[in-house]
Amino acid sequence: MSVSSPHTSAAFSITVHLKIENRPGQFASVLTEIADLGGSLAEVSLISSTFHHNERLVTIAAHSEMHAHELQERLRSLPSVELISCIDDTFAIHRGGKLTVESRGSLENFDQLSRAYSPGVARVCTHIEKNPEAVFDYTIKKNTVAVISDGSAVLGLGNIGPRAAIPVMEGKAALFKQFANIDAFPICLETQDTEEIITTIKNISTVFGGINLEDISAPRCFEIERRLQAMLDIPVFHDDQHGTAVVVLAGMLNALKIVSKKIEDVKIVVNGFGAGGVACTRMLYEAGARNIIPCDSKGVVYRGRAAGMNAEKDEVLTFTNPDNEKGTLSDALKGADIFLGVSVPGAITRSDVISMSKDPIVFALANPIPEIIPGEIQDVARIIATGRSDYANQVNNVLCFPGIFRGALDAQARSITPAMKRAAAYAIADSISTSELREDNIIPSAFDPKVPALVAESVRRAALEG
Repeated sequence: MSVSSPHTSAAFSITVHLKIENRPGQFASVLTEIADLGGSLAEVSLISSTFHHNERLVTIAAHSEMHAHELQERLRSLPSVELISCIDDTFAIHRGGKLTVESRGSLENFDQLSRAYSPGVARVCTHIEKNPEAVFDYTIKKNTVAVISDGSAVLGLGNIGPRAAIPVMEGKAALFKQFANIDAFPICLETQDTEEIITTIKNISTVFGGINLEDISAPRCFEIERRLQAMLDIPVFHDDQHGTAVVVLAGMLNALKIVSKKIEDVKIVVNGFGAGGVACTRMLYEAGARNIIPCDSKGVVYRGRAAGMNAEKDEVLTFTNPDNEKGTLSDALKGADIFLGVSVPGAITRSDVISMSKDPIVFALANPIPEIIPGEIQDVARIIATGRSDYANQVNNVLCFPGIFRGALDAQARSITPAMKRAAAYAIADSISTSELREDNIIPSAFDPKVPALVAESVRRAALEG
């Protein structure tokens, strides 16, 4: 079995300030040292130059924090080179937070102040009191989403708590603004009690046009979303569930076009049955899939299994695993057309993929390390998708949640329905034309400028059609 060398990533990049002797070949020798240690040169800037020395800023992508430290120490040890400073670029972009709040209007004189605040603001307050729906016209509610977490299931890091979750929620808010011009605010709750979370969100919901739940552990996330949506008259959307499911469906629709298979005919094995796995399974079923085999850490999920079950798994079993298969994940993969992993690194092997049907489709979405490294199966699997930006076919929720909320807010929808989610998935899939569709291009780039608008319009229409 071939094992790929670690991928470098901008997530672990450092920018070093180097003072290097100004003589031929000296900087080239520095670059050679970086390459020999496995670093990837990202950017170089010349700051100053004299007859004796050049000073440069050099940005280097590493594959881990330890690797970045090794690169730094190697540069520090080189003769004729002075390491003046080293910046961790990821920490630098987070310093001071990633968000600010700005006023939309000028406040430079007393006339402006009297309109924006006292006494003029009282007129608007009384107008809203008499006409409650006017809150959408005269406050930020129409274009504002709360991004809310309790820190219990953050990325692949687990239960790291609300303070440590803030950078993720800030990032999510920044993506809302960048891709859909939605003002979003991060809120991390100092509780993981289901009742307290529901009550708190209900009580702060007045100012928001939508609620984006994020990184709340299963199975609590299902109940929290369901009950809040029943209480509130604005959309409540758990992105770890539905955002993942929307982009997965979009990618699978396009992958199936390439292998000339129909979704209703294929066998799909889903490994990992938390929030994402359950939501993906439901969405695939709603799109026509009829042979879905759910698996978790204990193997195939089947009717009658006692270990590791909960109400969500029991409910999903009413429409999955039609033959009530049992056994291990490897057993389930024999003859399967599609593997969908939302689980853990190393969950499947090359032999598992070889045992699948002709033209296997592998969605290995565990982050940051997928269920199997693409390089191990690129000669076996017909199509491979991951959750990483440094491989082809990245399944990235940013393709859907900004557009979904944009469409929902524009329609003043009270909820995000299954029809709206399917509309988003088909819009993402259709954003890749037939001429562009190929094995390494089944999902559009997160930076494809047409995708958010296409998703928003499709979701808006679906909302208005009811």
